Amino acid sequence: MPDRQLEVVHLKKDFPLRRSFGGRLRGQRVEVVKAVDDVDLAVAKGEVHGLVGETGCGKSTLARCIAGLHQPTAGEIKVDGRVLSGRKQREISRRIQMVFQDPYSSLNPRMTVAQTVGEILRVLRKTPRAQLEGRVLETLNLVGFPLALANVYPRQLSGGLRQRVSIARAIAAEPDILLADEAVSALDVSVQATILNLLVDLRQQLGLTILLITHDMAVVRHVSDKVAVMYLGRIVEHGAAESVFGDPRHPYSQGLISAVPRLRPGLGMHEPAVLGDPPSPIRLPSGCRYHPRCPLCADVCRSETPALRSIGENGLHEAACHFAETTGGMAALAKAER
Repeated sequence: MPDRQLEVVHLKKDFPLRRSFGGRLRGQRVEVVKAVDDVDLAVAKGEVHGLVGETGCGKSTLARCIAGLHQPTAGEIKVDGRVLSGRKQREISRRIQMVFQDPYSSLNPRMTVAQTVGEILRVLRKTPRAQLEGRVLETLNLVGFPLALANVYPRQLSGGLRQRVSIARAIAAEPDILLADEAVSALDVSVQATILNLLVDLRQQLGLTILLITHDMAVVRHVSDKVAVMYLGRIVEHGAAESVFGDPRHPYSQGLISAVPRLRPGLGMHEPAVLGDPPSPIRLPSGCRYHPRCPLCADVCRSETPALRSIGENGLHEAACHFAETTGGMAALAKAER
C-alpha cells in the first residue's frame, strides 16, 4: 500500500534473563522473555491506529522499538518505505516522537515548562535563537496550555497540564508520527477525554499519524480508525475499528470488549470476561498462546499455532484463531451479556 507511513515487519524483541540455580554447585542459566514475537503492523498516513491488550502483552516494548529506545532482536521498522538502520536511523527517527504514560516522571523537574519545550528546539536547531521564545509559546498554545504558567515547574501543575507539556514537547520536533503510550491512563477520568480530543485535533491540524497504545478498549473505540489486539507478544486480531468492535473474531478480543463497563438493566456480578491470568512469557504455551484461557479451546489449538489470516469478503479484517470464520463475535458477546 503506497499510503503506509509506518511499517513493522517480522519484529522481535527478546530480553535475556539470568537466573541462579543449584545449592553447593551454583550456576546460572539464561532464559529469554519474548516481549515482541514476529509482529507485522502497518499504519497509514494520517490515521489513528489503536494497539490494545493486557498489561505485559508487549505493547510498550513495541512502541519503544519503533521510537529507537530499544534495539530490536530481529525484523525491520520502516518509515515511508525507508528502513530505520545505520546512518538513516537518527535522521528518520526524529520524525517519530513519543508521549509517555506518566507525565511527571517523563519531565525534568528542574526545568520550567518553557525550558522543557525550548530544549528540544535548541537540540534540533530548527528555530533561530531570536525566534525561540515565540516558537515555544506558539507550541504551548497549540496544546491548550495556559501561557501564564509557562515559567512554572512540573511539580506545580496538575496531571492533565503536565501531559499537555509532554505533548507540546513531542510536537515541537515537528514529527510525522506520534506514539502515545498509555497517554491518558494516569489521568483522572474527567481529564482523559480532553487529552484524547486534543490528540485528535492535533492529528487534523498537523497531519500526524498516531499509534495509540492502551489497555482501555473504550478509549480505542472513541478515537481510532483501526485497531490491533496484542496478546503475549503477538497480534491476534487487526482491522477497522468498526469491524473489530462490531464483529470481533478472536476470543481474546471478544473478552476484552465484553469487559468494557456498560449501562444496562440487571447489572450485577458476572464471571470475568477473560478467564485466568496470562502464562509466563518465559514458558509460552504450545500452539495458540491463548488456548489455556480460551473457552473454545480444542486439540488443534494446543498443537498448532494459528496464523493471522484475512476474514470476510474485503480481506481487511484479520484474526489468528482456528475458528475465526465460524465463530461470530456478536454471538459470543451476546452470551457474555446474559
